[in-house]
Amino acid sequence: MSGVRPMDSESSLHEARRASIVEAARQLFEEQGLSRTSVQDITNRVGVTRTLFYHYFPDKEAVTSAVLDDYIGDYLEALHHWNAERQRGNIEHALESVVRILRLGVFENDSFRRALASRENSALYLEFLNRVADRTATYIVETTVRDYETLHEIKIDHVYETFYVLIIGIVGFVRRHPEVDDEVLKDLIAQTLHMDRGTGPHDGPEHKPRESASRKRAD
Repeated sequence: MSGVRPMDSESSLHEARRASIVEAARQLFEEQGLSRTSVQDITNRVGVTRTLFYHYFPDKEAVTSAVLDDYIGDYLEALHHWNAERQRGNIEHALESVVRILRLGVFENDSFRRALASRENSALYLEFLNRVADRTATYIVETTVRDYETLHEIKIDHVYETFYVLIIGIVGFVRRHPEVDDEVLKDLIAQTLHMDRGTGPHDGPEHKPRESASRKRAD
């Protein structure tokens, strides 16, 4: 006899069908954009009836929300890889690599990402950005911040909230000013978080933060 119980099998089938609908929606959104994709397009791609679609999702907005979660899952997977590959104590390396991930997340060029950034879908984009900020800030606080705390003093209060606001601000700034130099982004992150730059085992004098213009004037 098989060790798989009927309820387990039904649950797996349910999840597989739901995942196939989400994947089809994501493919279509990327290929032809959000506004040009209908529920009928999605059901045709999967090969299921509209009735079955509505068994899993009440409307197109609901499946779009699931696609957003799918994108966020991909981003968190990249973030998990970044965290695993970090050189412990090397703040400059961590800043350089996280800026690369940030740029990839902001500028992946497909129809769905472009549609999200349009005025037509501004509310959906804000929802997406807030979900990214929430889940990214939560992940970093539970992993990276704990590692940092073993070597450095945490010099900010409201750690989760600070990361949340920082993520939204950096993403908005990069979208508005895509030409911004990576060094500026690294400085913004490090200054906001009051990080001890140039004190890690791999950091040298060349990695010390640049002296601010106001300090130079004061001297």
